[in-house]
Amino acid sequence: MTKKSSSIFTLAIVVAALGYFVDIYDLLLFGIIRKPSLIALGLTPDRVLTEGERIISIQMVGLLIGGFVWGILGDKKGRLSVLFGSILLYSVANIANGMVTDVSQYAWCRFIAGIGLAGELGAGITLVSELVPKERRGIATSLVAGVGLTGAVFAYFMKQTVHDWRWCYYIGGGMGFMLLLLRVSVFESGMYTSVKESDVEKGNILMLFNRWDRFMCYLKCISIGLPNWFVIGILISFSDKFAVVMGIKEPIDPGKSIMVAYVGISIGDILIGFVSQWLNSRKKALYIFYALTILFVVLYFNQTNGTANGMYIICAGLGFATGFWAIFVTMGAEQFGTNLRATAATTIPNIARGTLPLIIMIFKYLREATNFVTGASITGSICIAIGLTAVYFSKETFGKDLDFIEM
Repeated sequence: MTKKSSSIFTLAIVVAALGYFVDIYDLLLFGIIRKPSLIALGLTPDRVLTEGERIISIQMVGLLIGGFVWGILGDKKGRLSVLFGSILLYSVANIANGMVTDVSQYAWCRFIAGIGLAGELGAGITLVSELVPKERRGIATSLVAGVGLTGAVFAYFMKQTVHDWRWCYYIGGGMGFMLLLLRVSVFESGMYTSVKESDVEKGNILMLFNRWDRFMCYLKCISIGLPNWFVIGILISFSDKFAVVMGIKEPIDPGKSIMVAYVGISIGDILIGFVSQWLNSRKKALYIFYALTILFVVLYFNQTNGTANGMYIICAGLGFATGFWAIFVTMGAEQFGTNLRATAATTIPNIARGTLPLIIMIFKYLREATNFVTGASITGSICIAIGLTAVYFSKETFGKDLDFIEM
């Protein structure tokens, strides 16, 4: 088996971080350029909201499907195969996205890009988890996520600099192809290689459901990530609409809201790795960040007659508080054996992402039954309650040895 490096700045970690940077750039780009791109395609302001919700939901369905496809391939063919294949698919899809002429084409391109984007994080975190010593695993994966999440900041500045929304997609596709060249120098996980050469069953998705304890573990891992996508998919992405309802006079740019939120998420994701290391616990670190999430959600819903700067500051705070994505995915990787690890670690974040259409449906129903703010606050309460319950009943995985298989 390949000797693990004690450094947290190996080529695999650097390449995984850059890969996630491109992934997040492309994943969040639609939210950042949603309004100008849909208006340029001839939509009225009212249709921009409804079509925006529809397209982002379609993108998330692509992520959900892709999570299963790439996860299974990651265990059957290897972690590096997924990293190459997924980035190739979403790079091509993003270049095609820059050429669309109507909303239907736009939706199809986001769907295909979503399938491609689904493989990047899970495969990268799985590879890094298996290459880095268990004592430094949380810091290494947090660095991958923390650096990668700044891709959203870069996407916002590309929108501000380039102006033509089509070129923002071309740039994303171009970065993906450049990243493929770096990937050539990265080696496969020795832990996976030893399993690949054995007769052990690998990447069998049914193994996640054929034992009650394993299925419940899987379900809890997914549930921990629900508050992230409530915050990003509802509060941040539609911050301009919330601002109008809450009486904020100045216009809010949802692209800027996403940008400042992801600055916060990036900082939070790096910090939580060190907090987890300090506490020798993934769960205790999660409790701290969940408490911060509740605090900033409450502040968000109490902005009546507030200011644009206040909204952006709270969005940054929300981002920091939900900066537990890296630990969330790392816990998913740590819960399962090497022959099922990529399947679990890739599907878990993408099912969590894929719940966004359901979260949006619940929000739409509740806002029609009550009002915009009340509907969102009830939706958020449900997501946070489910997530907290999942953390409480999850097993602690800090320092867990990953050299085991599922039977």
